[in-house]
Amino acid sequence: MNPTAVGLVMFAVMLGLMVVRVPIAASMFIPGALGYMVLAGDSALLNLLKGSAVARLTVYDLSVIPLFLLMGQFATQGGLSRALFQAAAAFVGHVRGGLAMSAVLAAAAFGAVCGSSVATSATITQVAYPEMKAHGYHGRLTTGVLASSGTLGILIPPSVPLVVYAILTEQNVGKLFAASMLPGILAMLGYIAVIAVLCRWRPALAQPIEAVPWPQRWKALAAIWPIVVIFVVVFGGIYGGVFSPTEGAAIGAAGTFVAAMARRELTLEGIKRSFLGMAETSAMVFMIFLGADMMNSALALTQMPAALAEWVGHLPVAPLVVIGAVMVGYIALGCVMDELSMMLLTIPVIFPAVMQLDLFGLAAEAKAIWFGILVLMTVGIGLTAPPVGLNVYVVNSIARDVPMTETYKGVFPFLATDVLRLLVLMFFPGLTLGFVNLFFK
Repeated sequence: MNPTAVGLVMFAVMLGLMVVRVPIAASMFIPGALGYMVLAGDSALLNLLKGSAVARLTVYDLSVIPLFLLMGQFATQGGLSRALFQAAAAFVGHVRGGLAMSAVLAAAAFGAVCGSSVATSATITQVAYPEMKAHGYHGRLTTGVLASSGTLGILIPPSVPLVVYAILTEQNVGKLFAASMLPGILAMLGYIAVIAVLCRWRPALAQPIEAVPWPQRWKALAAIWPIVVIFVVVFGGIYGGVFSPTEGAAIGAAGTFVAAMARRELTLEGIKRSFLGMAETSAMVFMIFLGADMMNSALALTQMPAALAEWVGHLPVAPLVVIGAVMVGYIALGCVMDELSMMLLTIPVIFPAVMQLDLFGLAAEAKAIWFGILVLMTVGIGLTAPPVGLNVYVVNSIARDVPMTETYKGVFPFLATDVLRLLVLMFFPGLTLGFVNLFFK
């Protein structure tokens, strides 16, 4: 069997395993190992296996992932997420759709100390859903907002998928974080605009609540000052060259721990849950790393990535058409895969091909950063788009009284803004690269 045929069979087996709900890591590792053995022999496979796990898991840059996850866990267990929602609701809750807007603002702020979309969705839903339900918000709007705003957990830096992209493509994590700032803010503003339009068009979706007196507003705002300080210290230090992203993540985790302890809501049991939650998620991420490494090692033997890069470089179409096709492909993959699996599997194959394209005359680094943000935006769409939409499942596991079909109806208006934002960023790369040029002259 020729190498290309082996590669195609590997992909088919991988997708088949995913369809029957074999864990993602195993779905990539098994066909990858079998393909590698067919192409190179069992001795070569065993030689690869004896060192591949150590080589991957001893990469220093990977330590930023559990540190950012721990940061988010401390914020959750310490009640900081609830403080964020209460502060937002105190200022905008009295307008029509205000509690939904507060959930978006809280998700954006929580994303600044988390880095995970699923964790943001779960945390903000636990805090905001009971309040929105108690004030008569329609289930479709409530769960649609919560599922969509959860994506701000990866769009607002720090972002675990961006860290993974930086490692895979050997890019600067700090520059990628800077590049994601404006797109993340645009996402937040777009979601708020959708809520405003929907609630004006159909007032029954959300009833305004009584305005909070100004002294209580200032009190609620004062309760979130630790998060502001942590964000400024962590990212100010990274962009100012004071410390690396990994050191910044460690400082952020320590700072969040101190802030949570100061609120006197982080108990010994909460600390245990924080470390356990971080360990479970990190283990899942690293297992996916190992599965993707095995698959990509086998694909390298097939020469498919190099052949794809050469083929794409000679296509008689505009480069942006190729980028658009890649984005559509990511949305399709989002139907069967989570965001990290998609990136770990596809970036080593697609990235070399993209770098062959002439895109707006961008330099290699600028092109890599711009493409990374486009991938991040598309991954966000996959987290809420049917038929899988991982964030939708997370929200509905908490809001059990709202049918899944209602939640999917609720996310469609927000998906429309996601697609519009993706197109704007695709045609105007300066929006992505503006903060990079500002912070890294």
